[in-house]
Amino acid sequence: MPLLWQRQFPRARRSVGAARMLALETLTAWGYHDRQDDVRLCVSELATNAVVHGVPPGREFCLSLVGDGALVRVEVRDSGGGQVRPSDAGPEACGGRGLRLVMALADDFGVTVHQPGKTVWTVFKTARSATPPAL
Repeated sequence: MPLLWQRQFPRARRSVGAARMLALETLTAWGYHDRQDDVRLCVSELATNAVVHGVPPGREFCLSLVGDGALVRVEVRDSGGGQVRPSDAGPEACGGRGLRLVMALADDFGVTVHQPGKTVWTVFKTARSATPPAL
């Protein structure tokens, strides 16, 4: 049976760090120790995009994690409009590379459109251990 964790976060920059931290804690508790850095970076990028581009003022975004055997799925849902597509950031740009990083790190990536909003999701192939790694 798949493992599921969800949490709502307010439209605030501090929510990005909180989402990243709680995602890492959840993966560790579930026994997913492999690829935590990839998942953490992708959670950070998707949460940042939700806060900056996707969540209308006064609303929240939802972070979901699903652990199913050797797969971890990360979903960020917001109620805003707009399309999700990587930008063509030039070499001097200070931003605009987040979705390209997500697409490079994840094993699968997509967008599901809702009325209202959308869910941006990634899937990671990983291993799940019964015991935490030795420190």
